Amino acid sequence: MRVVAVSDLHGYLPDIPPCDLLLIAGDICPTINHRVEYQEHWLNTDFRYWLKKVPARKIIGVAGNHDLIFQNAPHRVPELPWTYLQDTGTEFEGFKIWGTPWQLYFFDWAFNLYEPDLVKKWALIPDDINILVAHSPPRGYGDDAPRGRDSEKVGSPGLLARIKEIKPRLMVFGHIHEGRGQWEMDGTIVANVTVVDGKYRLVHAPTVFELNGKHKENDG
Repeated sequence: MRVVAVSDLHGYLPDIPPCDLLLIAGDICPTINHRVEYQEHWLNTDFRYWLKKVPARKIIGVAGNHDLIFQNAPHRVPELPWTYLQDTGTEFEGFKIWGTPWQLYFFDWAFNLYEPDLVKKWALIPDDINILVAHSPPRGYGDDAPRGRDSEKVGSPGLLARIKEIKPRLMVFGHIHEGRGQWEMDGTIVANVTVVDGKYRLVHAPTVFELNGKHKENDG
């Protein structure tokens, strides 16, 4: 099965190559306006039209820290042609998939928790999932956030521990634009699939995975 993954769209709606499954790892809405009314309208128009034309058999996504409507006014999130996961799971073609939007406190945006509360969220992830879609990085993987001339690791240690426990086949995330990359962790492919850079410019293509473990970048 061909899986395509993106994160940190921030209002960009990139071309998606044909695939069986599209995973969206949060920060979907534009950054120009965080008001609920604006995000509701954008989701119900631009994002809806994009979802409808994506050449994927199934689309699964989570929210991120910029997607305030999903936390502050979930009743106003439009019904869309995708499967939205928030500490919930679903199945597709026999693969068990779990999605979660939380991360360590990062400014004053959505889905922020301190590590002890994050650990409780990660404990909800079933032991037998095959694919994990999160907005947060695990500690030490694609989580170096610039802090002046230095950087700070902002991934969750508890998420790293949980991944090592359950060993999903694939774990995708975003959040830290400068952390894009992919790694192998004891049989789990872990990937920061952001499509933007640190200046919020659309510079990366969607990331393509094959379930046999092969990984490549889309040339388009």
